[in-house]
Amino acid sequence: MRESCRRCNGSASCRVEHWRCGLEFNTIDREELKAKIDRGDDFKLVMALNEWAYRAEHIPGSIHFPSIEAALGSLNTDDEIVVYCSDFACPASRYAYFGLVEHGYINVRRYEGGLSDWSDAGYPLVGTAVDNRAGS
Repeated sequence: MRESCRRCNGSASCRVEHWRCGLEFNTIDREELKAKIDRGDDFKLVMALNEWAYRAEHIPGSIHFPSIEAALGSLNTDDEIVVYCSDFACPASRYAYFGLVEHGYINVRRYEGGLSDWSDAGYPLVGTAVDNRAGS
């Protein structure tokens, strides 16, 4: 559930630094994300790390954008979007989340556990690093 920033009450001046103020994100947990993927739900799963990290490993079905501008040009404001990065402490998905919300995207959620949580559950990842491990 989203709530206002305790320090700035959600004003535009606080921008993507809301997480420092204690703002809550709209989130999705691992099991709900897995169920959405398994059902084939229509949503955009966006990995917020850089291109190298995306090529190395990502959750199947994920997409990647080189910049927030590229994401804004490709995603619709009413798309259901889930952003993630490496783990709970990683700020990349936080920045992506607020970047989208600030531009009017209304259905954005953050998968806080990211790659680490997904992998810990034994769920599949794809990418060159995964291919290299499998070929060893």
